[in-house]
Amino acid sequence: MLNLFDAQFPDEKLHDRFRLICSDPYYADVLPVIQNWATGLLDRRGESKKFIKEFQSTFNSSMWELYLNRALIDLGCSVDYSKSAPDFFVRGPGKYEFNIEAVVSDQAPTLKQKNTMSEQDFKKRGALKLVGKIKDKLNIYRGGNGKKHPYSSLSHVRDRPFVIAIAPFDSDLSLFQNNELINTVLFGLTPPVLEGPDRGQQGKITSLSKPSGAPVEMGIFTNDSFKEISAVFFSTVGTFGKAVVESKIERLVRATRYRVIDKDKVEPSSKFWQLGTHHYQLDTLDYLKTLRWDSGSQIGGADMCVRHSSFHRETHLDGLQVYFNPFAEIPFGRDFPWPAEVARNYFDVESGEHIQAHPDGALVSRQVFEVSPFFIRHLLTTNGFSRR
Repeated sequence: MLNLFDAQFPDEKLHDRFRLICSDPYYADVLPVIQNWATGLLDRRGESKKFIKEFQSTFNSSMWELYLNRALIDLGCSVDYSKSAPDFFVRGPGKYEFNIEAVVSDQAPTLKQKNTMSEQDFKKRGALKLVGKIKDKLNIYRGGNGKKHPYSSLSHVRDRPFVIAIAPFDSDLSLFQNNELINTVLFGLTPPVLEGPDRGQQGKITSLSKPSGAPVEMGIFTNDSFKEISAVFFSTVGTFGKAVVESKIERLVRATRYRVIDKDKVEPSSKFWQLGTHHYQLDTLDYLKTLRWDSGSQIGGADMCVRHSSFHRETHLDGLQVYFNPFAEIPFGRDFPWPAEVARNYFDVESGEHIQAHPDGALVSRQVFEVSPFFIRHLLTTNGFSRR
């Protein structure tokens, strides 16, 4: 198999992230992990060298495809690499076939980040970028603009579910957005209220305005305007950080997991399910913050941890979310055997509600940091484990 890390360009033309991971000996154990994700993908005739050059020069979009390639294996699927478009022609368990087109909302190489951007502006821009990329891929499926062979005309695409797999890389803050923005784009939901008597409630939104003032539709899965898309795969953790975690090199990990349990299953003495916000130190460099609230017959909430990577456990599929389009012309099969860690999202057309089939412990977000006094102090103080 071709080596992803044999540089094909002069140093100045390599992507900053690619150059960093190749030059830093600390990442030596991460490179074979990423190379393993490429199994089969680099055997694609006429495409492998092009893919390697894109990986080295643009990085993020190729990194997302590499993550997906490995994820499909863990989903029990195989890919027919003889089909060059869309990105993945997939055969799942029971010979179930579907197609995936991968895309990222990326940042222009020359764009300088605006550190002064407000949280509201960041979320608005991020949602507009996500929906824009989804529309771009849908247009390729439908055809137009002189495209001779739209995806919909291909024999292996016709009569099979069409999935768009998207990940946000448009900002340094993208990995912190959880699933709030994709919920806005697909189901027209505003971020949930985090405090007070209305905690957990979400408003509805039908559009956002571009800088020009032109309205852009939100909630694209709440009607049939995007009926050609069967489902959307989404993750904020299918990144280089995933490879770092899988390589088991030394790092600090900050991660958040969704938690839910039926009240009748809670042990009376269980301190980890008591309502409210609580902080614990479980070991040296192993800290846990629990957030719990009453949800009727259940207790819901989240676990937020700051810990050394030796305490962290994460599968390749952790953090993968699937959104199903209720108006899809070709719905994604309801009998597909999803592994336990994959979070599924449905939209109830009659009630207008987001139905979350999220397993207890589903990974919501994760970031990795160097093990240094600065980052230890920063993570512990900003997450409430210690005072400045």
